[in-house]
Formats: sequence, C-alpha cells, structure tokens
Amino acid sequence: MSDGIPCLWMRGGTSKGAYFLKRDLPDNPAERDALLLRIMGSPDPRQIDGIGGGDPLTSKVAILSPSTRGDADVDYLFLQVFVDQAVVSDAQGCGNILAAVGPAAIERGLVAVSGESTPVRIHMLNTGEVATALISTPGGKVSYEGSAAIDGVPGTHAPVPLMFNNIAGSMCGALLPTGNNVDVIQGIDCTLIDNGMPCVIMRASDFGITGYETREQLEADASLKARLERIRLQAGPMMALGVVEDKSVPKMTLVSKARAGGAINTRSFIPHRCHATIGVFAAVSVASACLLEGSPAHAMAVLPKDGRYSIEHPTGAAEVLIEQDDQGGIAGAGTLRTARKLMDGQVY
Repeated sequence: MSDGIPCLWMRGGTSKGAYFLKRDLPDNPAERDALLLRIMGSPDPRQIDGIGGGDPLTSKVAILSPSTRGDADVDYLFLQVFVDQAVVSDAQGCGNILAAVGPAAIERGLVAVSGESTPVRIHMLNTGEVATALISTPGGKVSYEGSAAIDGVPGTHAPVPLMFNNIAGSMCGALLPTGNNVDVIQGIDCTLIDNGMPCVIMRASDFGITGYETREQLEADASLKARLERIRLQAGPMMALGVVEDKSVPKMTLVSKARAGGAINTRSFIPHRCHATIGVFAAVSVASACLLEGSPAHAMAVLPKDGRYSIEHPTGAAEVLIEQDDQGGIAGAGTLRTARKLMDGQVY
C-alpha cells in the first residue's frame, strides 16, 4: 500500500468507480475489503480520507481479470463500497460501472483491439451472466469521444452499447421469484422482479406521493424511507435473497405515469438513498415489469411498439431495449451507455 496500487478512475454510465486488476489486490476477501474501505475513505459520510465522492454512485469498485470461461474475454467483479458503513458488498451487479469495463480491459491489456470497434464479452461474476459491450477503438486504441448522450451525464461521448442475455433471475433464480405478477406486502401492491437486478416495484401514489418529487425531497422524507425499508426487509426472503438488512438488494422503485414521452416514470432507492437516475439493470427490470399484466407498472405504462423503453428518472431517462420471443416472453435486453477515463495512476 505504501508504494501505491495501479488504479483507473473511470465514469461508467451515471456512476464513477475505481477499476483494479485482480492481481494487484489481496487474494483474501477480508483483506481486500479492508483495503478498499481505506481507499474510498469509508465509513465517513464525506469520505474525506479517500477517493470516494460521499455518494453510493461514486463509491464503487470494479475488479478485472482474465476470463475463466470460454465464452467471455474478461471477468468482472463489482463491489459496492458503502459510504457510511464499513461494508463492501458483492450482492449485486452494476450496469453503469459495467459500461467502463470494456474500455478498462483494453486499457489494461486484458483484451486486444480488433478493429475500429472492439466487442468485449464480459463475464459478470456477481450474477454469472455474460454481457457484450462494443467499444470504439479507432486507430488501435480506445476512444472516449463521440456524439452519444445519456441523461444524467453532461456532454457527449463515444457510445457503449450493452447487450444482455439470460439475465432473468440473475440473483433470485427466476424473473418472478414468488411466481406472481403482484404480491401484497404491508398493504402495498408490489412486483418482485429480477431481470438483472432484484427490484420491488410499487406505485408512488400508494405512498401518498406523486412520484415526481425531487431526489432531495424524497431523501428528506424519513417516514417514506422507513416504510420502504420495512417492505424491503419482508421482500428479501420472498425473493430468495435471505435476510437483506445489510444487503444492497432488492432495490425499491416507485413508479408513476411518464411525463416526458417515455414508457414510465421512476424514483429508485439504492436501497436507502434515492438514486439521481436509475441503475442500468434496475431500468431493465422496470421495463420488464411493464409487460406484466396486473402489475403496478403495467397499469400505467405506455408500451413502445419498437421495444425501446424510455425509463424516466429524476434527471432524464434511460433507454432500455427489450427483445421478446414468439410467445411474448423476454428473450433479451440491452441499453446504451457511455464511459470516460478520468484518471490513471497509483492510489494509496
């Protein structure tokens, strides 16, 4: 540690995180996690003695290594470093941090450039699934410049298309772990769903709010957050996640009718703080819930004919592509993200 550890500090989607090679970190998980807490500066609400930004969206880690399976190019482990607790969790994946895994893998020599665009097959260790990212590599190197824009990120950058297959039940074992489109928990209609991210999806109006409140307004609503947490703790075992008191899943998502031409509007909690946008996999799970008859999301969703779902959130919208099979089931899902290298150096 005194000599520093090689670290890429990158933005992936609407998150930021530290990207490491597995070989540069301790093999023992407890030692690794203790090191990552020091690097991020946790536990401390400001993370003043580390590189974290005092927000769950900027206190994330990606660990990369050569792939352990033949159908992937790189292994990716996502770790959420809690801001105000001495907790490092691998209980979920992160689709935003995933967006920068392809560029980071090329930057670190784990994947060779194969043309003007380089596909990178990423084995997501948290869920066991494989995602394919298409990375812009003109002239034999990663380019972060382009005309793609995503809500929640200023400016434009090179597009990073991400496609996922077989992500249903990524952590819960089934798209609908209870087998129901709707479960009632403490008097609230809930869709318990996992299409890449375990989510509990509920109508905002059932909590006496509109669903269009700002992130700051919802953060200040202690009564709402306490009620959501009670439902979350009950939903965890129902979703085969066990006791979730110290876990970052399931995510709690409030839905309302879209106001800007999208499919549906959301306010997502991750799980105790309101998300400034919405996570990639959470957006996929919400879009999937829109297809479930009788669910809170289905009743108010505007279903697109082309399969492109605009999932509205506090700072804009996230686009999700849902591919359906001949029986109307969900065959695959994708999204468009961007990424940027912010710093490459040694972290102490």
